[in-house]
Amino acid sequence: MSRESVNLFVPIPVADHMDELSLKHIENEKRQIFFIGVLVTATIFLSIIALSLGPTIDIITTAKIVLGLQEPTDTQSSIIWKVRFPPILMAIIGGAALATAGALMQGCLGNPLVSPLTLGVASGAALGAALAIVLGFTIVNIPELGIVANAFLFSLIVVYIIIQLGNFRSISAESYILVGIAITFIAGAIVSTMSYFATDAQLSELTHWSFGSLSRPEMVNVLWIGVIVVSLLPTALKWSWDLNALALGGDDFAISTGVNPAVIRRNILVLSALMTSVVIAFTGLIGFVGLAAPHMARQLVGNDFRKLIPGSAVFGAFLMLFADTLGRTLFAPIVIPVGIMLSVIGGPFFMYLLLKGRGVNS
Repeated sequence: MSRESVNLFVPIPVADHMDELSLKHIENEKRQIFFIGVLVTATIFLSIIALSLGPTIDIITTAKIVLGLQEPTDTQSSIIWKVRFPPILMAIIGGAALATAGALMQGCLGNPLVSPLTLGVASGAALGAALAIVLGFTIVNIPELGIVANAFLFSLIVVYIIIQLGNFRSISAESYILVGIAITFIAGAIVSTMSYFATDAQLSELTHWSFGSLSRPEMVNVLWIGVIVVSLLPTALKWSWDLNALALGGDDFAISTGVNPAVIRRNILVLSALMTSVVIAFTGLIGFVGLAAPHMARQLVGNDFRKLIPGSAVFGAFLMLFADTLGRTLFAPIVIPVGIMLSVIGGPFFMYLLLKGRGVNS
């Protein structure tokens, strides 16, 4: 055999090729973490801007007070921490919760056009609120919490229906969506009927609740919501591996990796519904952030749910805070509810998804 023919069998430098792939992967992860860090910084900066909105305290003074560089007066302290801070914190917590729920639902149902409102949780909450406002039926005797308690209870009823559906082995992802649509239509029909017979004052209150507002929860309620949401996030991250298996090859591939698609789908949907219900029970109907934020995050961090879930939470917090801040400043002193602003922002984005086919073919 000639020397030339021997050289044909020189091994390919696989190690060098793997090192190159590893370096690209590390660089990609660093870039993704950098983008998330930038968005966190932007959210903090936007929070300071939102705290300074108004004629009494400028942004420089607000920044010094928040950073502890200046001692505030009693009036300044009351305005910043008691009036302006609770809705800002609610925007961050609520946006993160709804966006995380949206990312989880899109992953486990295999449909990137679903949102936390798809399962009918919001419609159940609206039905509970309508019963409290129009008929005066509440499960608690505390006037300030009557609507909130009803909304939360009826959203939990929807969660219970989801749990019962999950007990059927033959239940599919499409079945969850269809049941959610059915619940939405049934609850919507009942709410519409009650609205038809409601007085002007009741109809006005019901309409205002349906717009969604971050100013309703008091600080103690915001903190409790934050505790619940933060306690649920580690569970969502734990299931990111299972979501990756479902997203990579569907149910068959997930089963081959030891994942039970029916069980994990039911558990994730219950977790998403709980996150959604605990927020909208206090804020009213808020949509589109759970649809738009996961898609925005996916453009920067990819489809790996280990990074998509925290990325969606950060995007959701920023988007909710941005919409609320814009609603407070656009026609000041008139405040546009955050639900309307999110619809204005999310509507065109949703149309963009449909026209471009993003997610449908991905």
